[in-house]
Amino acid sequence: MAHAASQVASDVEGSPRGAAIRLRGLRKEFGSVVAVDLVDLDVEDGEFLTMLGPSGSGKTTVLRMIAGFVIPTAGRVELGGVDVTARPPFDRDVNTVFQDYALFPHMSVQENVEYGMRVRNVERGQRRRRAVEALDSVQLGGYGARRPSELSGGQRQRVALARALVNRPKVLLLDEPLGALDLKLREQMQVELKGIQRQVGITFVFVTHDQQEALTMSDRIAVFHDGRIEQVGPPAEVYERPATEFVAGFVGTSNLLRGAAARTVLGRDGIWSVRPEKIRVLDPGGVAETGLRFADGVVREVVYVGDVTRFVVELDAGGELVALQQNLHTSSSDVLAFRGRAVRLVWRPEHEFEVGAGTAGSPPAGGA
Repeated sequence: MAHAASQVASDVEGSPRGAAIRLRGLRKEFGSVVAVDLVDLDVEDGEFLTMLGPSGSGKTTVLRMIAGFVIPTAGRVELGGVDVTARPPFDRDVNTVFQDYALFPHMSVQENVEYGMRVRNVERGQRRRRAVEALDSVQLGGYGARRPSELSGGQRQRVALARALVNRPKVLLLDEPLGALDLKLREQMQVELKGIQRQVGITFVFVTHDQQEALTMSDRIAVFHDGRIEQVGPPAEVYERPATEFVAGFVGTSNLLRGAAARTVLGRDGIWSVRPEKIRVLDPGGVAETGLRFADGVVREVVYVGDVTRFVVELDAGGELVALQQNLHTSSSDVLAFRGRAVRLVWRPEHEFEVGAGTAGSPPAGGA
């Protein structure tokens, strides 16, 4: 597999690491609806970038403008430094993988992978060799004679990926390709897809509304909202240092302290984020060590999900926070008994961030 993957990578025309994709002032209107509003974005050569956002946020429209399926109302699309805004899809060095696979059911796996090369009149022996290499790179060596109906969902998705890779595009666009898979297979494919991307070295642009998927796979994430990009950065930065209130709530759980609650608990104004897994749940009045931040409240809801429990706590100071606790020594009956109980939430000051500031807050003296 490693040899085949490296062969696919070596066949891709290399270029110095830079912007594989450059979007400038990109805008798309559908009648009176502005689907994409002045998007600027650079995607580096060889990068795995995920466009993350809810339905209607503009991410898929941007992907389709990169592919050439949608023409921008304004702005430009550059691929490898060349303006391709007015070029049709077949004249762009990109391939697209869709959620529904779009495989030909009457063709074998091998024939499906060869199809694009056959349309381009690639010599028969060469296209067979390249198809075998592409199938090896996605761990489907030996499956060439099968029909798509004989494969699992994950295997069909890998065939679609091999069919896209075999054409040796500079950029691979993936439009929610794992959306139709069950959870376990989806998680497996996330790891496999990122591994394939590393091996072949092609620029991947991945569209999803699944936050965990974006955090798992990406070199960088672009978070979309209402046709605009709210934040671009590595997964840890987007998660730990949300640039806006929307990012804080969409990428993970919205855990915000503001107004009177921020002044009471933190001793300052602003909007502050603390991620649930950073918070411990203690008995009232309990603080395990000095220098910690704490807030008292009452457990409004308990959500038991097997390995962890989610506590929704209404704070005495106003508002609410969610705390996540691993079930190391507790059962579902143990944690459900917390509903309606007074508790103290405790966290380290360095784990609170002012939304939009990008840096951890330094704690004032004392606690809440």
